[in-house]
Amino acid sequence: QVQLVESGGGSVQAGGSLRLSCVASGYDVRDICLGWFRQVPGNQREWVAFIRIGGTTVYAGSVKGRFTISADNAKSTLYLQMNSLKPEDTATYYCAAVVGILSCVSDNFNIWGQGTQVTVSS
Repeated sequence: QVQLVESGGGSVQAGGSLRLSCVASGYDVRDICLGWFRQVPGNQREWVAFIRIGGTTVYAGSVKGRFTISADNAKSTLYLQMNSLKPEDTATYYCAAVVGILSCVSDNFNIWGQGTQVTVSS
């Protein structure tokens, strides 16, 4: 069973940067689809970025060009480098995985971390 543990959230001013980390145990990160989602209280959870098996990355339009998703296989860790942060990026960020014979699309993520808070002030 995959377990995901995020870290790296915090508070930053607009224009700043943060890097989120997610340690995955139970699976080789090269063999599963991994992604980042975020949620603001009262809103639906939205996907931010995926990294598919084979390394293809996909980004939501709102973060493309500012955020970078990557994986370190040796450390079994998923990262989200967030640059040029905006107040509207404020949310709880979740690491997630697709486990099983499912395609790597937002609706199929079935394993979740506990979340880490990111707050961007103007």
